[in-house]
Amino acid sequence: MINWNNMDTLASYQALKNTTPVDLAAVMAGEQGAYRVNNYSASIGEGLSFNYGARPVDDTILAALKAFAEEAQLAEKYEALYNGAVINTGEKRLVLHHLTRGQLGEPVIADGIDKRAFYLEQISKIKDLVAKVHAGELTNAAGETFTTVVQIGIGGSDLGPRAMYLALENWAKINGKHKMKAEFISNVDPDDAAAILDRIDVARSIFVLVSKSGTTLETLTNEAFVKDALAKAGLDASRHMLAVTSETSPLAKSDDYLAAFFMDDYIGGRYSSTSAVGGVVLSLAFGADVFEQFLAGAAAADEIAKNKDIMQNPAMLDAMIGVYERNVLGYATTAVLPYSQALSRFPAHLQQLDMESNGKSVNRFGDPVDYATGPVIFGEPGTNGQHSFYQLLHQGTDIIPLQFVGFKASQMGNDVLIEGSTSQQKLCANVAAQIIAFACGKQDTDRNKNFEGGRPSSIIIGEQLTPGALGALLSYFENKVMFQGFAWNINSFDQEGVQLGKVLAKRVLAHETDGALKAYSDLLNI
Repeated sequence: MINWNNMDTLASYQALKNTTPVDLAAVMAGEQGAYRVNNYSASIGEGLSFNYGARPVDDTILAALKAFAEEAQLAEKYEALYNGAVINTGEKRLVLHHLTRGQLGEPVIADGIDKRAFYLEQISKIKDLVAKVHAGELTNAAGETFTTVVQIGIGGSDLGPRAMYLALENWAKINGKHKMKAEFISNVDPDDAAAILDRIDVARSIFVLVSKSGTTLETLTNEAFVKDALAKAGLDASRHMLAVTSETSPLAKSDDYLAAFFMDDYIGGRYSSTSAVGGVVLSLAFGADVFEQFLAGAAAADEIAKNKDIMQNPAMLDAMIGVYERNVLGYATTAVLPYSQALSRFPAHLQQLDMESNGKSVNRFGDPVDYATGPVIFGEPGTNGQHSFYQLLHQGTDIIPLQFVGFKASQMGNDVLIEGSTSQQKLCANVAAQIIAFACGKQDTDRNKNFEGGRPSSIIIGEQLTPGALGALLSYFENKVMFQGFAWNINSFDQEGVQLGKVLAKRVLAHETDGALKAYSDLLNI
């Protein structure tokens, strides 16, 4: 039997709070530090490993985290999720994004159908359409092939797919897999759509409108913007547009689209990159075979996340170390620092994934919790971040745990030897140096040059950022967020916090305002 209890009612959590904190600077020095780096590691899959040698844990704390994970029934809750339990209590829904990439447990029947079969059907439909586009069987009215795909969406319909596309764009070019250029329109700011439309050949572009409900204000506004541009170019919009939506939305059977691909209420936007939301644009850009590799990597990491032994389950382990840092050590923020330019938008995706999922102050049953939940997430690629906000990370008054991501080899393989080392070696040297600088610091009598150290970090290391590795990385963070939500006894799968502003914006546009809302509307000339 699964028990959904607040974290502070668990005996194992009280025991965790009573453990002795680690002197990170001391344990990372000398041979003891080398031992931790070589032994505090776990495999994520697809050539990725999670190394937590520089996190503020030791064997005693790890044992306490293991006991906590077991009492909180994290593995059992994950099993219930992928077997079709109603985990999203706020909206009374199943949570099935894992099924888009593999069957983890029992068949899940919802709405009278096998959901794995449903998701496979959508992948098959995408594959068929993509083959016709790439073969030149599906063209514009002039018989010209499509060269650009433009995704129109916002939130999870944009952030994840955009980050995934950018992560694989250069890899695809080097490996002969770059079929079409992808662009993304998300912001309702007209400058966003106008800038994209200005730099593409509209006549040879295919547009993917993504809205589960078919009523998303920003997305429908941008669709109208695009249709207007197509009309002004003398083009039939229905020959240029695809829809990704739910079967019950007004877009599902509209003649305005060449084809519609379906998602359902059991996949939240921020978890939708492995569904048709990411599948259409990524398959058009790179080919259906690359998208399948991406799915396979995610499925492999999902399988590892099933392991009930926390020491063999890095997503769960990382999640529990994060809970320890958040709730015992009081660290309120986490920085995600990929040392890979290809992952330039990955931190932005993780901001939504983590903060929209676990930015909650009530538990699964709507009762207030008396402990901190999700941290603030931010980040930028290294080495750029080193010349931006690392000053605060090294010497600021707040200690911010760091999540590095690094790869031994670059994607494009185009490198030069400069002063005895390649650019890739310089990149990797920087991340290694930063980990030690944060952990160990440097004593100096000049207080302005003194580094206290004791600043924790972990690193996910891979051989190269490939489609499979990217899928595993995505799954890893999704599962980490899920395990933390389980530990905090909150619902990580709804997002009521984004609704109020939408409601008020509609009131403003309908001129149904008074008081301060009307005053701000007048200031902005609405």
